Amino acid sequence: MRKTIYSIFILSTIFSQLIQANIVQEELIPPVIEAKSYILMDYDTKRILISKNADEKLPPASLTKLMTSYVTSAKINSGEISLKDKAFISKKAWKMTGSRTFLNVNTKVDLSDLVKGMIIQSGNDAVIAIAEHISGSEKAFVELMNQYAKQLGLNNTHYSDATGLPVNNHYSTAQDIALLSRAIIKDFPDHYDWYSIKNFKYNNISQNNRNKLLWKDPSVDGLKTGHTNAAGYCLAASAKRKDMRLIAVVMGTKSSKARAVESEKLLNYGFKYYDTHKLYKANTVIKKSKIWEGEKEEVSLGLEKDLAVTIVRSKDKQLQTIINIKKPIIATVNKGQELGTVEVHLDDKILTTVPLIALNTINKGNLWDQTIDSITLWIKTNIPYATNF
Repeated sequence: MRKTIYSIFILSTIFSQLIQANIVQEELIPPVIEAKSYILMDYDTKRILISKNADEKLPPASLTKLMTSYVTSAKINSGEISLKDKAFISKKAWKMTGSRTFLNVNTKVDLSDLVKGMIIQSGNDAVIAIAEHISGSEKAFVELMNQYAKQLGLNNTHYSDATGLPVNNHYSTAQDIALLSRAIIKDFPDHYDWYSIKNFKYNNISQNNRNKLLWKDPSVDGLKTGHTNAAGYCLAASAKRKDMRLIAVVMGTKSSKARAVESEKLLNYGFKYYDTHKLYKANTVIKKSKIWEGEKEEVSLGLEKDLAVTIVRSKDKQLQTIINIKKPIIATVNKGQELGTVEVHLDDKILTTVPLIALNTINKGNLWDQTIDSITLWIKTNIPYATNF
């Protein structure tokens, strides 16, 4: 009987190990993506979960309009323009080919309608009207686009027009488009709802958003499609499930259906096998530590930015954080001063190390307090086995 029980135990242990081995093996085998270039990025940590040719410079087609939209949002937030503005529709805007909002020449249109026409309908006429309203001409607006690209660290991107129609020296990469998509979501959360609108009607012409995932997957809430003969079919998509948001970009797929299918593969892979752990929020007390010779006895310690890590889901239990404090801490301490580090460990590896900072300023105490603390600190640091400071 004992041998039978022992045999069952051994078999169940081996079976469990085999299952775990299969899980790990499956995690390491990415889905087959039929696209010239693609990337899957976690929104919070910017960790790239899977990619191919992500830095290859390619024609971005109407994914260009993500930058046009970013600049527009920046100008709205700065107060330079308003969604209530009336923008003039020039002959150039009216004559634009390709995707259109069907604006009437020599009329004035609410900027809010132009924004929807640009994002939902991918209207090239709406884009030119916006560019001319903000900068006076498309050429001047494109200069602005390239300035923002530089500020956002899109090092492999250059714009030569505002629409994405084929033109020389106009390119971007899957990684840059993912970073731009992240910036849109992060910098302009009040505007992000624009990218999930499924349909827009203007001039009695109703057009659907070309992002098919908006209908198929309720977790998808953006962002933009693109297509030209040179670029193929492209899609920048983002989805949020529970507390995790992912950004997928595919470039150079064969059809409008394919760009949705391949993007869905990427998103499902990321959500199935990875978790993003939001460990600490910025400017929140993580720990308090003794401060010597100060007007107060403790200093609050925290982080300047939110701290999150993205890891394989099966590794959750191996995640650890270690807080290191530089001691002794002696006043004066200024807010933002680095006083240690927070290390995030997975197994035997350090995933990231970030500065631990003072969350408040603490000045020197009175002369009596300084003297007492100075003597006490000397005793603790010079006598063996003194209590930890």
